[in-house]
Amino acid sequence: MSEWRYQSGFGNYFESEAESGTLPVGRNSPQQAARGLYAEQINGSAFTAPNAENLRTWMYRVLPSVRHSSFMPLTHATFRSGPFTEVPPPPDQLRWDPLPLPSVPTDFVDGIVTVCGNGDAAARSGSGVHLYVANKSMTDRVFYNADGELLIVPQLGALLLVTELGCLSVEPQEIAVIPRGIKFQVRLAGPTARGYICENYGDHFQLPHRGPIGANGLANNRDFLTPVAWYARGDEAKQPVELVCKFSGNLWRTTLPQSPFDVVAWHGNYAPYKYDLRRFNTINTVSFDHPDPSIFTVLTAPSGKPGTANVDFVIFPPRWIVAEDTFRPPYFHRNIMSEYMGLVHGVYDAKPAGGFTPGGGSLHNCMSAHGPEAAAFASASEAQLKPVYQGDTLAFMFETAYVYRPTAWALNTPVLQRDYLDCWQGLQPQFK
Repeated sequence: MSEWRYQSGFGNYFESEAESGTLPVGRNSPQQAARGLYAEQINGSAFTAPNAENLRTWMYRVLPSVRHSSFMPLTHATFRSGPFTEVPPPPDQLRWDPLPLPSVPTDFVDGIVTVCGNGDAAARSGSGVHLYVANKSMTDRVFYNADGELLIVPQLGALLLVTELGCLSVEPQEIAVIPRGIKFQVRLAGPTARGYICENYGDHFQLPHRGPIGANGLANNRDFLTPVAWYARGDEAKQPVELVCKFSGNLWRTTLPQSPFDVVAWHGNYAPYKYDLRRFNTINTVSFDHPDPSIFTVLTAPSGKPGTANVDFVIFPPRWIVAEDTFRPPYFHRNIMSEYMGLVHGVYDAKPAGGFTPGGGSLHNCMSAHGPEAAAFASASEAQLKPVYQGDTLAFMFETAYVYRPTAWALNTPVLQRDYLDCWQGLQPQFK
């Protein structure tokens, strides 16, 4: 899985061909495409979007996407979509243990469980938060999401994401983004896999504005990787496959006469990509107090209000902690933004007691108070303030301007920690 080749850069305009001479020169849709291929365009933005926001890719493929049977409804027990109206969202702080790994054959699509979300997929606003578990590769099944782009955060087990535009090998501590409408298949590198998904219904993810930070730092453009053209060959190319589609909040299925991974050449700026979170250049205080958590933003999907995100992807990676006369774990706070937090590996410094474990998650909604548990507060209040390298950690947040509404599953599952509030009950008045 380490042998795949990539093109580097965020949001670049790429071109790639798996067979020499299959990419047309000087035009997009020749009367006869090379070697009997079909020309097909996919647009991730309106045709008339400004140049800097216009997203499209031309594909040159063996068979156009229009060749399929009628779609039929597909029932899924745990995959939900906005609007989220199953149950009223409580203001309580919520936390979950990791999902158990499946005991029966389960592929990526079957193993998706929705925790919470907001907005409306059909209105292209808001986001959904999902978990996935799998112990089976998608060998005869393909998926695409018409409702939004998918940010995939592996926690356990590496994945091979086979897409129309090429293949991405993604392991824990890396992420991948699959744009809206791009067909893909998830194959496992090992026996099991588990992780998190942010489904972004709104405008596509982009790099945050660095402002006073300047031209460098945080996630640098050059570290984002996009696949090169690849297509299925031999018997794999000829076998019919099931295509699962998420459209306007519901799942549908149809049959394709052969593999959709038949794009021999392509050019454009609408393509899947991956990023290694270990390359994030963390910016932090070198004097006192905390910079806002937004300083750890990897990707942001803007809302219609400047400076306010439809959803941010924020990480808390290994870093030096050196602040003077400062309570170093995250402080107690209430926030107009809503925060779903996950843990890829290690320990999160505000929750060291063991209740927040890799693969688990927590939800602190709009104006719900949260902060370090009582034991963490007591320890950090008395700690010697010397430079500390916090190395064994990788936590993240999906942070949004809208209230996250939990699903009925999330409020009734056995992995919900019903004693989460106990971690703060040891806090007592200390005023003198």
